[in-house]
Amino acid sequence: MSVAEPRRIVLFRHAKADWPPVADHERPLAERGRMDAAVAGRKLADTGIAFDLALCSTAVRTRETWKLAVHEFPERPKTVYEERVYDASPGELIALLNETPDDAQNVLLVGHNPGLQGLADILAGTAEGDARERMSRLGYPAAAFAVLSFTGSWKSLEPGVGTLVDYWAPTE
Repeated sequence: MSVAEPRRIVLFRHAKADWPPVADHERPLAERGRMDAAVAGRKLADTGIAFDLALCSTAVRTRETWKLAVHEFPERPKTVYEERVYDASPGELIALLNETPDDAQNVLLVGHNPGLQGLADILAGTAEGDARERMSRLGYPAAAFAVLSFTGSWKSLEPGVGTLVDYWAPTE
């Protein structure tokens, strides 16, 4: 694929987690989270984006979210469980995305806040429609996702190069 063709990044926050007495990394989804993950998967499938790659945090709640969401997709993308996504800052997430092979056009990142919301804010130099207003008003609740597009190689991904194309939250 040409680096001149638009690429898309979807930043998908894990669904609502439970709070059992376990380490944060091991927290599972709550019942509401399991329902919201499936709904988010349907909404992601409705975008029509054919994902080439999914990068998913190794935390239990992100893996469970991904498993429930991807079940709604017409095709399962290659999935990489990446421990660097857990508790990552926006800068660390950009560095990880910079490593993406250029043959991947559309990437889904399943992770955590505050990193994902910060990354969406940092990457989005522009926005379409009311996507930025809705993201600002609703924040980045569990199971929310933002769709961003940019042109260029993954190595060229940096603050301000993206357009916030869409935003969805289960509270909408």
